[in-house]
Amino acid sequence: MLIREETKDDLVHIEAIHLAAFPSAGESQLVAALRKNAKTLLSLVAVVDGRPVGHILFSPVTLDSTTSLRLMGLAPMAVLPELQRKGIGSALVEAGLKLCRESKVGAVAVLGHPEYYPKFGFENSRKFNLKSDYDVPEDVFMIAELENGFLKNRSATISYHEEFAKL
Repeated sequence: MLIREETKDDLVHIEAIHLAAFPSAGESQLVAALRKNAKTLLSLVAVVDGRPVGHILFSPVTLDSTTSLRLMGLAPMAVLPELQRKGIGSALVEAGLKLCRESKVGAVAVLGHPEYYPKFGFENSRKFNLKSDYDVPEDVFMIAELENGFLKNRSATISYHEEFAKL
């Protein structure tokens, strides 16, 4: 398996991955909208036998509208259903977090499964006195602080790109 940044040749495959992995077209439409309207995206594909089989996207998020902080949101992530639970998603998350660290991103937020994301260093957002701009259960909003102390004394709300509200 190879994890690499997306190319234009991957776009049709990325759309197909999200359409296969999710019950509606919302996530594939979100990826296309973020690609068009958000800046500083990190978009990775997992390739097996020369074919993209998984995708992960990181896009900028803000902390109480402060855009100067280097914060990213992880979403969406998808793997073809027949290849799920084989470590592809984990490899995508690990590679994405590594690249975020190398790009001096201070923290990454995720709305996701509380039993899945902690193994990558995500912790409940309460630890950082942060909340999501979406009304979600507390245990599904998590933060991975990539730079130690980056979120110290920053009690606030994290907001995702406006494209997420259209989902």
